[in-house]
Amino acid sequence: MTATVHPKDALRDFFAPGRPDRLGVAVSGGGDSTALLCLLADLRAEGGPKLAAVTVDHTLRPESAQEAALVAALCAQLGVDHATLRWTGWDGRGNLSDAARRARQALIANWARDSEIGTVALAHTSDDQAETFLLRLARGSGVDGLSGMAPRRRSHGIEWVRPLLGVRRQALRDDLSARGVGWVEDPTNADERYDRVRARKALDLLAPLGLTVPRLTETAGRMARARSALDSAVADLARVACTIEAGDVVIARDGFDAAPEEVRLRLLAHAVRFVASAEYRPRFEPLTEAAAALARGGRRTLAGTLLSATGRAYRVAREHRAVAGLTVPVGEVWDGRWRMAGPALQGAEIRALGPEGMAQLDDPRASGLPYATLVASPAVWSGARLVAAPIALFGSNWRAEPLFSVQSFISSIFAH
Repeated sequence: MTATVHPKDALRDFFAPGRPDRLGVAVSGGGDSTALLCLLADLRAEGGPKLAAVTVDHTLRPESAQEAALVAALCAQLGVDHATLRWTGWDGRGNLSDAARRARQALIANWARDSEIGTVALAHTSDDQAETFLLRLARGSGVDGLSGMAPRRRSHGIEWVRPLLGVRRQALRDDLSARGVGWVEDPTNADERYDRVRARKALDLLAPLGLTVPRLTETAGRMARARSALDSAVADLARVACTIEAGDVVIARDGFDAAPEEVRLRLLAHAVRFVASAEYRPRFEPLTEAAAALARGGRRTLAGTLLSATGRAYRVAREHRAVAGLTVPVGEVWDGRWRMAGPALQGAEIRALGPEGMAQLDDPRASGLPYATLVASPAVWSGARLVAAPIALFGSNWRAEPLFSVQSFISSIFAH
């Protein structure tokens, strides 16, 4: 897909193979998402997916409620179901942009699941892709970062699609002007306190050097192909070198040590992210330091995991400190990875086994698993009394049911 493709052609091409029956679209009221809404309504009229729209009101600006109402009015004109979701969770701490992004994604994902929608369209354009490339280049990103935003990815149980990554922002505004449809201009889009606004202006200065939006998006596409090839190599190594034991990723040293360094680092990073149920891979510098320590037979903690080495394998386990305070009622998912099944027990809860639980085991060595693996494993507690620790072979009436497998470990290598 080139950066000069017409918006309607972009959508037809994107959704031609395997269109979803029902599609959600996130609409803020800005030019890009408003144009996507109108274009998808056109596609629906041509036999495309049924459509529902959602707007997240972050309540961060006085105008936000009115902007959501404008989107609702446009949806009513187009005959598109619309919902407004409000976020009031900002406590004034941390990174506002990141917190708003995470909240928006979670709210939309919950709405989509409740509406039986499996796919949600986002309105990122080739201009957004070029700005993302430039920002990540400035941060020293490697292949993954410079591959930019993926056209399709899975997160929160939803497929998120970006069908307009080959379309220029101005083409969308031209389309809206031709329709006589207005849009909202977010004042933060001109606020140079934001990195993305500065990157947008920098692109104008870089264009005479050939660093144009089309050129940068083409480069991001090449990086995405390189990333795909690396992911395939990592998956091949994982198939022959990795097993899952009690929730830990165990990597055979012979296959791992013989692989190229980039493949080794990527597999190790993926194992850390998988065990910790983390959204992002660990940073490059601590990752490379941990890999070097493992090669020397050492141990390291990294991003909520414990990495250790034996003569024949490397083990990536959950770090006890990362789950020591995590408590859920029986029946709920613990640490994003485990469910516990057993007899009804009033007031029971799931916590990490910990040193206190280890002291209550009949035979702490019965499972043959490392101490570090056991102390971070899920256990059933009634107050201070250990009821069951299935991974440690304590409590025969209880099972620890993993929400993961070797197959999910390998398939998630490709999920961006």
